This record gives sequence, structure tokens and C-alpha cells, in this order.
Amino acid sequence: MRTLDEYPALDLLESRGIPAAARELADSEEAAVAAAARIGYPVVFKISAPSALHKTEIGGVAVGIRDEAEARAAYRGILERAAAAGIVRMSGLRGVLVQEMVKGGVEFILGGYRDPGFGPVVMVGLGGIFTELLKEAAFRLAPVDEAEARRMVLETRARVLAGGFRGAPPLDLGPLCSAIAELSRMMSESEEIAEFDVNPFVLTPSGGRALDALFKYR
Repeated sequence: MRTLDEYPALDLLESRGIPAAARELADSEEAAVAAAARIGYPVVFKISAPSALHKTEIGGVAVGIRDEAEARAAYRGILERAAAAGIVRMSGLRGVLVQEMVKGGVEFILGGYRDPGFGPVVMVGLGGIFTELLKEAAFRLAPVDEAEARRMVLETRARVLAGGFRGAPPLDLGPLCSAIAELSRMMSESEEIAEFDVNPFVLTPSGGRALDALFKYR
């Protein structure tokens, strides 16, 4: 099974009109510092390698980087921990992904897989701490349109947030529903896609965007 990890997966999403967080791939310390300055602090650094699918487990993620000094230290630290885990240039290490740090918003998890009996399925649920806490999601056979995607979202407890919770402004579900619909079309159009995971997809007052993604191909 071929895997498309975060860096190429986010590019794929954007090619299909699904917004993703601003990011640059840096293959040196100087490049990482320059990328962070262009994107604007604070930023997040992540190890980028096809074999590093569980980045946090190997210490491959640094968040809240606020300036050049922290950027340099984070870059070195990530590469040192990656090397200790056996992830080096010769084994596919690309470098470090420098990404904008999205503050606030509501996190969702979007997923898809192929059921042996029913075919392509898409799902949506609240992400972040709610993924394990609530253990709930809505599922549909793919493809779905944006109206059906909205019904999926409103089947979950996100419906409380959608209407405005404790004085917070109501969520604009439009970007989320568009992403669900497009991902469902991708699943139905390509039988090679075995499964995907977009986690998190964050909704903020300025719109929605994917922060991480993974695709697996048959």
C-alpha cells in the first residue's frame, strides 16, 4: 500500500480546492528560519518524511515557535530526535515542514475508507480532545454533496457549536462542508484511494483549512 504523508497530502488537498495551512518545506536550518519569517511567527515545525507518520511519538513536532532563536533550536532538536529514531536523509527524510500556527477555532476530523460491502465511505466528527472524549462521528456512502455534508455535521455535537455556544459567534460550516463533499468525490472517483485522514481541519472566523492529512492507496 502506498502512503501519501502530510507534505504531499496537503498539496493534493489544495489542488482539489481544499484550503490548507500556509507552509514551506525547509531542508536546512537557514531555510527553516527564512520560511518562518515569511509565514510569520508563531509557527509550528514538523519532521517531514514518508516513514514519520506518527511525528509526535518521536518528538518530531515543535509548536509555538516565537522567534529566530527558538526556530534554530527547534530545527536542530527535531533532526536530532529524528536521527535517533532512524529517520535520516538516506531513509527519505525531506527536512522540516514550517507551518503557520492556527490559533483558536474548532477542530474536526475528516476520514474515508472503503467498506468491503458498501464501497467508499466518508465520515466527520469533532477533532482535538473531542475525538476520544465523545467518540462520535457521522458516516455516509460517497459521494455526498454539500447539503448532505451539512446534515452529517449537524448529526454530531458540532450542531451546538454551529449555532453559537455560550455567546460565541455561530460557526460558518461552509468551508467544512465543501471539504467533505470534495473528499467524498475523490473517494468515489479514484478506486486507488483506500483511505484518508484529514486531522485536524480547523474552522476559524476567517474560514477553514487542513493542518494535517494522510492518504493511503491500494
